[in-house]
Amino acid sequence: MESLAVQTTSLAGSASGGVSLWTLFLQADIIVKLVMLILLSASFWSWAIILEKSVRLARLRRLADRFEEAFWSGGSLDRLYDEVGDEPREPLAAVFAAAMREWRRFTQRGGQPGESLGHGLKERVDRVMSITIAREMERLENSMIFLASVGSAAPFIGLFGTVWGVMNSFTAIAATANTSLAVVAPGIAEALFATALGLVAAIPATVGFNKLNADLSRYGLRLEAFAGEFAAILSRQLEEAR
Repeated sequence: MESLAVQTTSLAGSASGGVSLWTLFLQADIIVKLVMLILLSASFWSWAIILEKSVRLARLRRLADRFEEAFWSGGSLDRLYDEVGDEPREPLAAVFAAAMREWRRFTQRGGQPGESLGHGLKERVDRVMSITIAREMERLENSMIFLASVGSAAPFIGLFGTVWGVMNSFTAIAATANTSLAVVAPGIAEALFATALGLVAAIPATVGFNKLNADLSRYGLRLEAFAGEFAAILSRQLEEAR
């Protein structure tokens, strides 16, 4: 009885004096360790995606402001098209370039802006701008599904690790026939650590997804608004040429 009391006191002392997150990880079951590693990896990649897309969107907004300033400056559209090139990397310039390619193909073939030809040109211009916007937004939205998946699945993955850790704790209690805190606490701590990691991964991923999704929606509306304005400009030029 005395030896059991000494052993319990020793275990309690070691648990209270040397418990750390790293210790909890090392003492965890292999399944709980795997859950922790998955959640840590998911959290790392979520932060990487959030930072990369935030920086990229900020840069694209600056480039879009610069392009729109040049577009609305009153200069020649043909000269602006020559400056941005045929395959610009900035989405707003890419929408402009796609429309200008159709316009130049029409004029280089010697097309006359009559009623039928003009109507067909406007349809083609609208179509290529819509396709370009869809393609550019698809590139920008790449990896967003990962953030959504982490935000929704990480708490459940952490909960799985918690349930598994609690099961191991009860197994240890049954094996040792000892319900002291020194026996129960380590397993419970490991289990709760898995839940905490699930929340650490899920909360930034969810907040980052919502913020980036709103920013991407606003940027997509900006592209569509520019496409509509540019289509109106080309339509006026067709009407004036008749």
